[in-house]
This record gives sequence, structure tokens and C-alpha cells, in this order.
Amino acid sequence: MNADIATLLDEGRHRRHPERERSRPVARGDRKVNADEMGSGYSHIVIGAGAIGSATAYALADAGADRVLVIEQFDLIHGFGSSGDHSRIIRHAYQSTDYTGLTPAMFRAWETIENRSGCKLYTRTGGLDLAQTGTPGEDVLYSYKAALDARSHPYENLTVDEIRARYPQWRLDDDVVGIFQQDGGLLDIRRAVSTMTSLALSAGVTFLPRTTVTGIDVRDRGVSVSTSAGAFDADNLVVAVGSWIQDLTADLGLDLPITLSQEQVTYVATPQLNAFRPEDFPVWLYHGEAYGDFYGFPVYGEAAIKIGRDMRAHFIERDQRRFDPDAEEAAYLVEFLRRHLPDGVGPVLMSRTCVYDLTPDRDFILDTLPGSPHVAVFVGAGHAGKFAALVGSILADLVTAGATEHEISPFQITRAALTDRGFHPVWA
Repeated sequence: MNADIATLLDEGRHRRHPERERSRPVARGDRKVNADEMGSGYSHIVIGAGAIGSATAYALADAGADRVLVIEQFDLIHGFGSSGDHSRIIRHAYQSTDYTGLTPAMFRAWETIENRSGCKLYTRTGGLDLAQTGTPGEDVLYSYKAALDARSHPYENLTVDEIRARYPQWRLDDDVVGIFQQDGGLLDIRRAVSTMTSLALSAGVTFLPRTTVTGIDVRDRGVSVSTSAGAFDADNLVVAVGSWIQDLTADLGLDLPITLSQEQVTYVATPQLNAFRPEDFPVWLYHGEAYGDFYGFPVYGEAAIKIGRDMRAHFIERDQRRFDPDAEEAAYLVEFLRRHLPDGVGPVLMSRTCVYDLTPDRDFILDTLPGSPHVAVFVGAGHAGKFAALVGSILADLVTAGATEHEISPFQITRAALTDRGFHPVWA
């Protein structure tokens, strides 16, 4: 591991010197204050300042919460979580109406943030889903179409000849079929986090970066959060820490069957950059290939195309995460390009890693603690980034109004996939 990264991780996760931390400036609104100035009583504490945490902080401030504290173990904008890359696929196409029912509100939430900030976050490219007939991938396409139909989202069925004519970059076998959904595109996830953080700061939210949470005491009314910068009390708590959730479950009284998987995306410096502009090439998923579903992006963020595979299934323990990329995985991804997108083949420009926080059913956890409605928890199951603006609003609803207008019952913390230890993981 790079020495600088290792040092940062050590400082961010193992610092135990609150007497030194308390003199460190903390971002609050448009000025800097010290931890000693902040006081200890807050209306809401949010743990985690990634996509979900920053969205929740912004939504809380927008709802009128006047004393909100966000605690983040790293810098406010960093590359160690799942929100540090340029892009995420945003789409209506999912296998379940649990998600296609939320996607209209998801798109509206991002539109609201774009309008309020003036920052462009969503680039519409269209979304292409591909699979070979007679494979499990074709079954995925059928489930996508059923979920899209149920929520009246329009899409096109495409034959292989239609795909080739529309996107000649593809080299596909004759038995490949696809669907195209016009609203698919990419979300600039890193800029989204920056935008929501800036909006929250401007609204008076206090951010406490480079601070480790060392304990949580959930009380009948309120919570106390111990950190490397001291203890802070609040009436309500939101926990949105991504793949670090296992560090906090015991204090929350939870025993969640979360599995961690080290994932990777690779940027390839194709010599045919013009052929993969967002105006000319969509975001895409190729379902049912051996060893995972592949996905990719047009040229965005870097002068390269981006490719990855969903569920690389490189399972790790909580202390085994790595930030240096795997050259073998990058070569595997380039080989997919060689077979199906040969004009995209070129030198590897860079790779990025992240860690999926997998629930057994691969669905979100979006709920309050049983018996403690003032504490909300979110787990993204490796696909939450594009929902962040909406999820942040829902979490804010749960800890302010006590309910949300959105249908989130499939994501309850008490569902069988989380409580039945005999439940067979769907990603296994």
C-alpha cells in the first residue's frame, strides 16, 4: 500500500488523542470554528459525509433542522469510500419495482439539487442493457422489462442488428439482444458529494472531518456519539458509513449479515476517444457473462472509457480493504473490451477500488432502529450512489417527521434476508 495512504488511514481510523483534536478547526457554514466552540447538543448527528451522508445533511438543513453535525473519518472530499470516482450509472432499469418505483423521485431529487446549485450532475446518454439469449442474462432482461412495464417507464427492445446499426462500436454475437432506456446516463458522483456538502455548509451544517467515531450510546431519547474529538449529544442520529457499517453495528444493537467485496473499475485510454463521447455512446451493462455482469461508460472525467464488473466477488474482512488496484483485474476488463468493444482497447490509464457492503438479498437497508425511531441506518448494498439525493431526503424525513411518503418497506431492517441466518445470499 502507498505509504501516504497507509498513514492517512492510520490517522483517520486509529487516532486516540482528543486533547489534540479539540483545537483543530472544523468547517461550519462560511467560517472555521474549533471543536470546543461547537457545544455538545445537536438536533441531529450524521455519521459519514459521503454521498448519502452529505445528501442527508443537506436535506436536514433544507427541512429546517438548525443544529446538524456531520462526522467524517477522512477529509470531506476523499477517494477512500465509494463516492470518490467521477461517475455512476443512473437509470430506471432495475429487476424489481422496489427500485423502479423510486427512480422518478430519484431523478427529480437530482434535478432539484442541480437547479439550486447551478452544478450539472446528470448527463443523459441513454442506457443499453445486453444479454445473450438462452443465458441467465436474458432472464435479467425479462425482469428489467417487467419492472419497467409495471411502472410505465418507456424502453425499446433491440435486436442485435439494431444494436450494431445504432452503436457500431459493439462486436456482438448474433444471439445477443438488448433493451434501451432513454433516460439512462451517468451521475457525476464526486461532484454530487461536493455540491451537497457545499449546500449543507452554506445552510449552516457543521462538518467535523478527520474524526473517528469510537462509540455510540443509543438512549430512549437521544444519543451520545464518542469520537476522537470528544463526545457529542444529539436528539437524532443517522448512520451512513457505507462499508464501515460493521464497526458500529454492535453499539447500535444490530447483528447485520453484511459481506464485504473489494471491487474495481478501470479507465482505458482508447485511441478512439471520439467514438465514445457521451453524445455518441451510452452507459451499458452486459448481463450474464461468465464471472459477473460487465458495465461501462463513455469518455467522462478522464480521457478514457471506464469499465468494471458488478460483483467481482473478491470477498474480504473489514481490515483487508486495499486501495492499490489489481493489475490482473484490469487486464481481465481490457480483455472484455477486446472481444466486444475493440475500438475501446488501449493502455490502462488508471484504476480505482471500492468496497461493496452486501446484504444477503442485495437490497438497501433504509430504516430506523426497532424501538429507537430517532436513529436511522442506511446500507447501500453496492448500488446506492445514484439514489443518494433521494435517500438523503428519506433519511431526513424519518428522523424529523417520523415517516416518508416513499415506499421503503422492502428495505426494512427486520426483513427475513437480514434476520434469517438460513437465507441464501442471492449474489453467492
